[in-house]
Amino acid sequence: MSLNTTIVDAFTVLAEPRRRQVVEMLARRGRLSASQICDEFDVTPQAISQHLRVLREADVIRMEKRAQRRLYSFNPKSMDPIQSWAATMAKTWNSRLDRLDRALKEEET
Repeated sequence: MSLNTTIVDAFTVLAEPRRRQVVEMLARRGRLSASQICDEFDVTPQAISQHLRVLREADVIRMEKRAQRRLYSFNPKSMDPIQSWAATMAKTWNSRLDRLDRALKEEET
């Protein structure tokens, strides 16, 4: 999978507000069971299960089976492509703004 595909997938997956909430919850609280996650939302367990599946398939979260329980945890490495993209965009815009600043200063003189 290319970096651009990974970024698009991560942005697409995280575009849904409940998925972002799940990711934030796992990042803050650590490993949680599906029922603990469901308890935090006013939707059906099936809806949360679908969100967990999408997040798992995008490797944003990880699932570990322990006996009859499924424990979910946040995969911080999944944010690397987004952080890399954001850093590249910041560098690009900083460079453009620096050029604009220089051009405006040259106009003043």
